[in-house]
Amino acid sequence: MRVGYLRVSSTDQNTGRQLDGVEVERTFTDKASGKDTARPKLEELLAFVRDGDTVIVHSMDRLARNLDDLRRIVRTLTDKGVRIEFVKESLVFTGEDSPMATLLLSVMGAFAEFERALILERQREGIAVAKERGAYTGRKPALTPEQARQLCERAATGEPKSALARQFGISRETVYSYLRAQPAAITADRA
Repeated sequence: MRVGYLRVSSTDQNTGRQLDGVEVERTFTDKASGKDTARPKLEELLAFVRDGDTVIVHSMDRLARNLDDLRRIVRTLTDKGVRIEFVKESLVFTGEDSPMATLLLSVMGAFAEFERALILERQREGIAVAKERGAYTGRKPALTPEQARQLCERAATGEPKSALARQFGISRETVYSYLRAQPAAITADRA
């Protein structure tokens, strides 16, 4: 069976360019960062494939963000008798690979990891420059100042944090972030 694996980093990204024109009988699509090793559809794929199947991935960076994970996933697949094809790199791994194939996997994986590190570095530099210009203000707050005040007051009366998170439409971690940040603001408002 020919099985495709697709991954995009966020839900608003499109998988259209990945495996375009490549015939597969089934696909597994993750919408998660490659740095996360616990990706539900990747886990499903690893459990689904059998000896003789072929897994097709657009490029190495879609499967893993670092060399260790790439090697581990490729080894897991090939140990099961599954071929893995990387379309962009034109590489195929079967488990019966030559030392040259192993070297290519390591070199190409290292380049993908290096490229990702460069992208992150450029992103950090761009954000720093934008902050200096005042053009980057960060993420928009989840709650208005009034909502944040209400959240803190209700939490102070003992309301469960998970119930507050549901009512305000935010995560529990965001509730705790507001509680850590807001006490000083609330006391300043009352003074």
